[in-house]
Amino acid sequence: MIVALVVLLVLCPCLGLAGWAVWNATDGGNEAAPAPSASVSVVPPALPSDAPSPAEPSPAEPSPDREEFARGDCVVNDGTETDADLRKVPCGPDTYQVLLRIPATTDGDRCKTLAPQATANYVHDNTVDLFDYVLCLKKR
Repeated sequence: MIVALVVLLVLCPCLGLAGWAVWNATDGGNEAAPAPSASVSVVPPALPSDAPSPAEPSPAEPSPDREEFARGDCVVNDGTETDADLRKVPCGPDTYQVLLRIPATTDGDRCKTLAPQATANYVHDNTVDLFDYVLCLKKR
């Protein structure tokens, strides 16, 4: 009975997390019929920057590494195509709009099926796979 309880306590959070990830990945909304488009992969740096970090981070100002992007946000890439550095900006010309955020993956090709109107994607590869995500982006 104790073994069954331990297995249940371990299995429930795992199933809940998997269900949450699937729910967020499929929460693309029902938008107008998308036109096929080419995807351009934008991959962030794999290594942390060598810039010194402050002793105590300010809770009022999120660091660029911790900036959260959600559907509807607009971003620009201050880096390069192979070393992206995304920054939130007001939506306008020459920005990318986040169409979908896919958690717990680094597979940028998922944008082709989950958000086919995306013209680019951003892959955030964290050392902890649970914090990986892909942003499906559309050039405005």
